[in-house]
Amino acid sequence: MRIAVFTEVFLPKIDGVVTRLIRTIEQLAALDQEVVIFAPGTELTEYAGFPVVRVRSARLEPWYPELHVGLPTPRIARTLEEFTPDVVHAVNPVALAAYGVLSAKRRNVPLLASFHTDLPKYTAAMDLGFLQTFSKRYIAGLHNQADINLCTSPQMVDAAREIGIRRVRLWPKAVDTETYDPAKRSAAMRARLTDGHPEAPLVVYVGRLAPEKCLDVLRRAMDRMPGVRLALVGSGPAREQLERDFAGTPTVFTGYLAGDDLAAAYASADVFAFPSTTETLGLVALESMASGVPVVGARAGGIPDVISDGENGFLFRPDDAGELADKVMLLINDPGMRDAFGRAARIETRKWSWRASTERLLQYYRHAEEIHWRAWWARQFTA
Repeated sequence: MRIAVFTEVFLPKIDGVVTRLIRTIEQLAALDQEVVIFAPGTELTEYAGFPVVRVRSARLEPWYPELHVGLPTPRIARTLEEFTPDVVHAVNPVALAAYGVLSAKRRNVPLLASFHTDLPKYTAAMDLGFLQTFSKRYIAGLHNQADINLCTSPQMVDAAREIGIRRVRLWPKAVDTETYDPAKRSAAMRARLTDGHPEAPLVVYVGRLAPEKCLDVLRRAMDRMPGVRLALVGSGPAREQLERDFAGTPTVFTGYLAGDDLAAAYASADVFAFPSTTETLGLVALESMASGVPVVGARAGGIPDVISDGENGFLFRPDDAGELADKVMLLINDPGMRDAFGRAARIETRKWSWRASTERLLQYYRHAEEIHWRAWWARQFTA
């Protein structure tokens, strides 16, 4: 099958959408599919043996400077015509991927779109609430051009339907249980994350440092967790403000980590704290669980689909710093519970492989083809 992927984000940016995309592309290569990737903000010309078509882009200043907004060019149309895709996959269509939606419709190509980011919620988190109604209509309008829409958690299937997106299905979650493994625990990394106090309890957060991640809740929780040290792994537009907010607390800011360092950071923690309420899946939570480290996450978005409350982690009421602190301290103060939750978390993640998730995606691609051509033939006979 020939698959044209249009995405708003790609390497070197690191986030849950990019991780899912690159792991899926790797599996599509292993399954002998043909892929071309259209992406902004990258210097890559190929990935996993497939061509990457870099497009002109502009940074989304000042709200999201790490995001490059892709600008359509004639090169995209030429490449698409030469590739002759069987299906177009628009990943989170907003700008460049929205052009992918239009390109598929113009060329009568089956279209699948995936909904990874709840943009209406993000507009509120970034103080752009006046765009919320428009963003709902815009996103729903783009997705409703697709033959099939995919979401990465049952909660996000519901969220997509609530804003008017139709023909929604579940794209199963997945995590790399080879890279993220309890065996990656490292005394050197623990010393780094605790600023030289490896004997102290260690809570870790991994992700973008941005307002929508609700890290102010974690800051308030720190006042209720005496003796606990915190490591914030990642970076983003709120880093400088957060460094000021967390000043005077036992907190380490590592910046971005990747590869073995990131795997060691997960595995070297005692508890993973995740206060974000805008996650469509929460891949970092799955990576922590694969590392044998229980997660305390907000009961919002896709997180309840990842954590079995009271079995392999805890959920807390969004924005409730007191409950977040209480749940973290339960695990800190009870090593037996913490170890049992960590083992259960690891067992759970072993069910979710990238190969199985990608094979399901291929089935959806074929289903999108069937829906598209069945509708096309029906129009011919009724015209």
